[in-house]
Amino acid sequence: MLQIKNLHKSYPIGDSSLHVLKGIDLSVTDGEMVAIMGSSGSGKSTLLNIIGMLDEADSGEYVLDGVPIKNLTEKKAAIYRNKFLGFIFQSFNLINYKNALENVALPLYYQGLKRKERQEKALFHLEKVGLKEWAHHLPNELSGGQKQRVAIARALAANPKLLLADEPTGALDTKTSYEIMAFIQHLNDEGKTILMVTHEEDIANMCKRIVRLKDGVIMEDTKVDQVRAEQYV
Repeated sequence: MLQIKNLHKSYPIGDSSLHVLKGIDLSVTDGEMVAIMGSSGSGKSTLLNIIGMLDEADSGEYVLDGVPIKNLTEKKAAIYRNKFLGFIFQSFNLINYKNALENVALPLYYQGLKRKERQEKALFHLEKVGLKEWAHHLPNELSGGQKQRVAIARALAANPKLLLADEPTGALDTKTSYEIMAFIQHLNDEGKTILMVTHEEDIANMCKRIVRLKDGVIMEDTKVDQVRAEQYV
């Protein structure tokens, strides 16, 4: 599914540069649920941005579902993101003036689907996250947990190969966090591949594997006995 070899990334700072990723090797197979952990400045956000095609490495290899990801134009990167990836963000990133249905349907617009088909698929995914009755509500009429469910439905709408979650529970209380994690685990049970950045140990242990970064290097990559979130819901 995902192969990264000897990935390096630096950013210019004045007359010098900051070497953020220092030869990352990472492989994720179909159906895995992987947590990426590390303190601020460890490189985890940079790595996620490169995997998400929001940034590009200076050197190294990145192959996603058999496709080399390299030297992409902005247009090509957008096409690949829409084809391969679903994003779940800490801040939800919903469009405030669009209702839940319209937010979920948005990725399908860029896939060229007709309006009726977009709405049908969006409603299907809202029902999947338990929010069919909230389809015509605006984000400011939803709770934090409901907003994250809408964001998950939007991420799933285009049937991505890989779900990228950036601190998906970071803006939620503990109970709501575990409810969202129970749902994400259910998606993984169904076969969806998930890569998640988190700084919370309890959330990381709800994945099946933890990759720990420090100063741009993978210090530890271990499989864990997954803690099931539903037991806390």
